[in-house]
Amino acid sequence: MSNYYTPLIPDCMYHIMSHAVGNEKLFLENNNYEFFLQKYKKYIPPVADTFAFCLLPNHFHFLIQIKPVIQVEEYLKAKKAVTSINSDKISDLVMECFSNLLNSYTKSFNSVCCRRGGLFIDYLRRVEISDNSQFGSTICYIHKDPIHHRYCNSIASWRWSSYNTLIGASETILKRKKVLDWFGGVSAFKRFHEQPIDLEKAVILE
Repeated sequence: MSNYYTPLIPDCMYHIMSHAVGNEKLFLENNNYEFFLQKYKKYIPPVADTFAFCLLPNHFHFLIQIKPVIQVEEYLKAKKAVTSINSDKISDLVMECFSNLLNSYTKSFNSVCCRRGGLFIDYLRRVEISDNSQFGSTICYIHKDPIHHRYCNSIASWRWSSYNTLIGASETILKRKKVLDWFGGVSAFKRFHEQPIDLEKAVILE
């Protein structure tokens, strides 16, 4: 059984997700999706690289890699105005960045939507990507999730995933080159997404 609460360790790669409580929605309109991504850009790039994502009405997925320990330590020391960081606490402090993201979004969402209480069923689930072949299969799984949940009929038609950004040329925080190099270029990236997902290789979180 997967450990959904494994520590987030520097240099390691993870498929992460969270889900709304009960039958609630995380995103009710386009502005909500856009605002969440703005918050993500504020809190996460200093501690993690992002390869893929997908936002759906009641949950989200990201494929990330925690940055090297030196970069994480330097950012956290500056952020907390301290001269040293206990290496045993790095995972907890990285998790704090994700917690700040979700708490900040929840606070704003509650204010706009006149609601109270928690929005996420738990603030983050994660599973480590431990095999190189899982990288591509998990990206494909993330991009195809809107089709699986019947929100759209094609990957490219879902606005709130990284698919179109990865094959495009717009400025992005995504590690586009690393993703496309792994697949062998844009054409190979598209062809891979036309195949069935290899469920034995993809790291699945729902």
